Amino acid sequence: MSTPSEPPAYEPGSTVPATKTARHALITRILGHERIRSQAELREALARRGVATTQATLSRDLVELRATKVRGAGGTQVYAVPEAGAPGQVPPAGDDDEPLAEHTTARLARWCADLVVTAEWAGNQLVLRTPAGAAQLLASAVDDAMLPGVLGCIAGDDTVLVITRSEAVAAEVAAHLLALADPGSRG
Repeated sequence: MSTPSEPPAYEPGSTVPATKTARHALITRILGHERIRSQAELREALARRGVATTQATLSRDLVELRATKVRGAGGTQVYAVPEAGAPGQVPPAGDDDEPLAEHTTARLARWCADLVVTAEWAGNQLVLRTPAGAAQLLASAVDDAMLPGVLGCIAGDDTVLVITRSEAVAAEVAAHLLALADPGSRG
């Protein structure tokens, strides 16, 4: 057991500090690594990590974290927490020749595998289709990855519009995201 002067352990199976911030961080971590379909499943996952919470508290936590249910692979609805990129984050100028793989985050790879249905481009615009309600998560992951040549994204309910610097970049980004979406192509 930790003494008040020691920072408490924060590993699965260890004691987690009984603060709202620590609980939110643990919920975010769980939702980022596990496919949680219900609040009951989330409560069980928290309990396995030494955190007991009421259903009402958990409900408030999910609202505060802006967690929503999205359709994952096979149409199963799972909870997800949108992660925001650093405010004001701007990709460095002149890095459009960098390989896309160097900018691929684990989050982008996961959301592509779970959410990309199709990717088509016309000119410098790339249109990504997702299951209903999932476009915001995918657009956020694309934005946060700061892929070379990508100027930004606009997300609707099931469609993400990605604006790139050129048709060649749009084609390359489409191929890259489709490769991430195909579990058979990942090594």
